[in-house]
Amino acid sequence: MTTRTDAPTRREQILKEAARLFAERGFHGVGVDEIGAAVGISGPGLYRHFPGKDAMLAELLVGISGQLLTGAKRRLAEAEGVTSAEPLLDSLIEGHIDFALDDRPLITLHDRELDRLRDTDRKLVRQLQRQYVELWVEVVREVYPDLAEPSARSAVHSVFGLLNSTPHLGRPGSLPGRGVTAELLHRMARGAFAAAGAAAGAGAGAGA
Repeated sequence: MTTRTDAPTRREQILKEAARLFAERGFHGVGVDEIGAAVGISGPGLYRHFPGKDAMLAELLVGISGQLLTGAKRRLAEAEGVTSAEPLLDSLIEGHIDFALDDRPLITLHDRELDRLRDTDRKLVRQLQRQYVELWVEVVREVYPDLAEPSARSAVHSVFGLLNSTPHLGRPGSLPGRGVTAELLHRMARGAFAAAGAAAGAGAGAGA
């Protein structure tokens, strides 16, 4: 997630360019020399930072899963003492939208290349993602108490699918602007949760 304001390190520059190139041309369509050229160093010079492309891919996918989880935990901790869960849900949505708009290549990488990770790395990604989902489920059920846990989890995954559609929205320059796009995504996410909550409430009322 692009939350830092200080200058990126060389290692971070390499990862950013690797993510862009992998997303554009596929993992096997990019050579070490090309990644090096994108950051102004020789291909062999990359080996001072990473043992190979596999290590870059693992750090990208494990790293973003960990950052999403850490960011969500931070947002919830900052809101400690807030009596309503509504702002908590809004904060989680805002955090994920930041990721979806600012780290679009990583979404493409996850969809295309996750199976290329070693079993240990892939399992770690899945573990971090499950923890991230469960944080959302807890907040969503506070906002919409009629939602059963399985339904809330399905709603969370559905909203992730909606927010993570950003790589398919066209090139960044073709979008209406970051602020407008973020606001639209936020309204759509809240609308999806509200629809799930309303359906659950109607079902609960019918069964009363």
